[in-house]
Amino acid sequence: MTSKEHTDPLTALAGPDRYVVPVRGDMDFEHADRLRETLTAVLSRAPAGSDVVVDLRNSSFCDSAGLNALLAARQQARERGVRIRLAAPSHQMVRVLELTGSDGLFTLCSATE
Repeated sequence: MTSKEHTDPLTALAGPDRYVVPVRGDMDFEHADRLRETLTAVLSRAPAGSDVVVDLRNSSFCDSAGLNALLAARQQARERGVRIRLAAPSHQMVRVLELTGSDGLFTLCSATE
């Protein structure tokens, strides 16, 4: 696996009611489809009331394609009654959320705990 690839959804599970999806590398046009697939797979397994944490500590860049993948995951999570959080987002990621008015749509946290 290269540093640009996202974790396989089967290894993203962290517990019965908590799922951590580690993201490595850029969340950009080239990698957004893989991110979307991973998040969709995890969310399809997550029962209502569970938490999905997108661990962004190893990702420093996000463009509109990456943001759209996160927004699609947020919508899917809401429809399933699952909470989704963004853990350790980079300054650039926070700025993208602010500039697009998406900052209020996600719960941000400093760690995956």
